[in-house]
Amino acid sequence: MSDKPLSGRVAVVTGASRGVGYAAARAMAAAGAHIIAVARTVGGLEELDDEIRAMGGEATLVPFDLKDFAAIDRLGGAIYERWGKLDILLGNAGMLGVITPMGHLEPKVFDDVMAVNVTANWRLIRSLDPLLRQSDAGRALFVTSGAAHRCRPYWGVYSASKAALEALVLTYARELRQTAVTANLLDPGPLRTHMRAQGRPGEDPETLEHPRAVTPDIVRMVSPDHAPNGVLFSFPDNQTRDLMTPL
Repeated sequence: MSDKPLSGRVAVVTGASRGVGYAAARAMAAAGAHIIAVARTVGGLEELDDEIRAMGGEATLVPFDLKDFAAIDRLGGAIYERWGKLDILLGNAGMLGVITPMGHLEPKVFDDVMAVNVTANWRLIRSLDPLLRQSDAGRALFVTSGAAHRCRPYWGVYSASKAALEALVLTYARELRQTAVTANLLDPGPLRTHMRAQGRPGEDPETLEHPRAVTPDIVRMVSPDHAPNGVLFSFPDNQTRDLMTPL
């Protein structure tokens, strides 16, 4: 792989203002991609832009809340008008919600988590799939969690949302079998992020790896020469699971 494996590629990164999204956007820019950075926090996006420009890269900042589904549709239209295609979609943005018994969970919290973790990713696929198909090697990568399978007590809405995301992405991957586009999943495991601190407030963050630790694998999985489709890569285990079992 060259030192600029994403040279000339156009990449959408959600949740790009901090954590894994910020680190991934920076690493992808260093690998040559033009980053379309999506997040709610304008300050974080501006810091990312400064870092990317300092390394000689390019970014387009798109600050909006992913629960604004009409804005996702407008994003697809704007990308089409400027580039006519999209090479990479990194669906990273996520919401933890509240750690609480299922019976105590407020309906609004449930709806918000599902909106960000599931519906927004479906809307991104709906809006950006035609653009990914215009790429010579479209790559869609979505960030999941081991919570989708462990289903710990009190983590109900987050676990359910990630399980739904995995079903959504696997279905999409199967629909892409005869195309140049792939759709895969990445489980980054426990990293030093704001969401991890929310879920484990008593944990010493210095015992965890920085989000940039996973970025080489993200760059690898969104590169045009990464051909697998319908796989889940677990960063903590350094293992790839092929989810494309026969129907």
